[in-house]
Amino acid sequence: MADLVNDIQLKPVPAHVAIIMDGNGRWAKERGLERSAGHVEGVTAVHRITQAASDMGVRYLTLYAFSTENWNRPQSEVDALMHLISFALERETPSLIANNARLEIIGDIDRMPDEARRRLDNSIKATAHCTGLTVVVAFSYSSRWEITRACAQIAREAAAGRIDPDSITADTISAHLATAKYPDPDLLIRTGGDMRVSNFLLWQIAYSEIFVTPTYWPDFSTEEFAAAIDNFRGRERRFGLTSEQINPAL
Repeated sequence: MADLVNDIQLKPVPAHVAIIMDGNGRWAKERGLERSAGHVEGVTAVHRITQAASDMGVRYLTLYAFSTENWNRPQSEVDALMHLISFALERETPSLIANNARLEIIGDIDRMPDEARRRLDNSIKATAHCTGLTVVVAFSYSSRWEITRACAQIAREAAAGRIDPDSITADTISAHLATAKYPDPDLLIRTGGDMRVSNFLLWQIAYSEIFVTPTYWPDFSTEEFAAAIDNFRGRERRFGLTSEQINPAL
């Protein structure tokens, strides 16, 4: 692991990595376990990948923990996830502080149970002074919820005369998103093998590089995370331009 980290640190790394942490349920099912066992094991993966991201110099790590659609899952699973996520974040707080990592949340968190919300708020406050990696947990989040919310805010401001509708740009919309203070992800990783983005950061990943692995999230290792970053560094990011425009020497 040390050699991998040292190699990564010698070259530029993505400033912002976003991860769709998929495959917990399938991991458990293949082992004859309850789905909750996969979520518990997924917490261990969060710990090691957060540590690796911090060690490698990533500045922002956004983790898709719970979507607005996940509220429609069986109530027993939702209740277990509420407890597990809030407990895990509380348990990880000392480790985050030790690594100078800050915890932040995006999503419709008003839907969270009071106890889970209290634990979450405590963890956010406890890490607010940290200046290293920012761990952004997308909780009760969906991109359509976020974009709809941004449009409503812009409409209210336009109705109040604070925004000229004819002056609205892409930057205006970005400024009203839940992620307004973060750079767009450079790299999106999806575990579990599915080839979709599942209503996650649809606006923000317009030019993100995408890395999909069949590995279920509980088995996603530091080595595979490093491999995803190394794969990213080998890609040419053109943002709609040609290779010759990016590198006139070609």
